[in-house]
Amino acid sequence: MQFLSISHRRPDFSGTPSAEMRAEEVEKARALYAAGLIRQLWHREDTAGACILWEAESREQVWTILQTLPFTRAGVVDVTVIPLSPWAGFGPAEPVGQARATRT
Repeated sequence: MQFLSISHRRPDFSGTPSAEMRAEEVEKARALYAAGLIRQLWHREDTAGACILWEAESREQVWTILQTLPFTRAGVVDVTVIPLSPWAGFGPAEPVGQARATRT
């Protein structure tokens, strides 16, 4: 299952993460990518933070992994985790007249 995490710098965090913390964050992200848990990772253009596309068994697994990242562990960022499901528009068309449940 895939999940999207969106992080942003906490407004009450006034410092700058140390070079050591940033390096540890990068290395941890590389290891998670190599393990197939991180599928894609982006820096945010609108604020300090990141968006990560995860491949995981559950939302709880994503949260557990996030707690191993230095910025999350140190309270530098707030994170939202969103479960994703495939877009139905790429699947086969349903016969005319058959009702389809809508997603919100």
